[in-house]
Amino acid sequence: MRLRNYNPMKFQSVPKKLRLCLIFLVPVLLSGIIKANRFSPVLPTVTYYLPSDFRAEARKVFVNRLYDSIHLNELGLDKNVLELAMKGFSKLANKGKLNRDSILTIVDFSRSSSEKRISNKKKKNIELLFNSRVAHGKNSGMEYAHHFSNTAASHKSSLGFYITQSTYRGENGYSLRLQGVERNINDKALKRSIVIHGARYADENFLHEKGMLGRSFGCPAIPMENHKVIIDAIKEGSCLFIYSPNKKYLQLSTVLNG
Repeated sequence: MRLRNYNPMKFQSVPKKLRLCLIFLVPVLLSGIIKANRFSPVLPTVTYYLPSDFRAEARKVFVNRLYDSIHLNELGLDKNVLELAMKGFSKLANKGKLNRDSILTIVDFSRSSSEKRISNKKKKNIELLFNSRVAHGKNSGMEYAHHFSNTAASHKSSLGFYITQSTYRGENGYSLRLQGVERNINDKALKRSIVIHGARYADENFLHEKGMLGRSFGCPAIPMENHKVIIDAIKEGSCLFIYSPNKKYLQLSTVLNG
């Protein structure tokens, strides 16, 4: 669907054909925004709507409104990260790449794995009720993730845009396959077995004991206590964006610059 004769003052009148849901996964925070609470009573609700194909100025207005409405600055997410995520998300959705073009997941690896950022917000029809954590690859860094790779056995995280695939049960239990869609950046994710899975080293207790989260073999690992509900919420064709202010990635991204 395209926006014609766009008027920012009438942006709220966009037909409710598509639903935008955001899940923010950062090293110490996962904030879900899910339309329906059928997944879990702790997942929040939002009723913002968005066409999958819309012009840059409309996207910027929407991002500004969304960012301010749910106080993402208080959650530690930079507005620029949300803008980049929305840019790639809209491109993938417009090309018909997403089976579930209502869900966007953002992993922000610019943040510390020991920094605390917890927030519960409720405003009108927007509820922000869920907070959690995510770990990065062991060779990407210690407290911060600085190094990234698309190479097998590198044990490093990979940046960029992914499309979630099917679930399975493997060495790490219930897990979610990820298809990297950026050539030479993350397109070997499936071969590398880069998946979303639960891990004890991503739990609160581990952080308190060690002072930082543990690290994976490159997977964005999340706490065991909520990994199943998170995976079920985003599986089978939604968009995932793993971000870091890495100059090489931002210059070479085939989604952001393609």
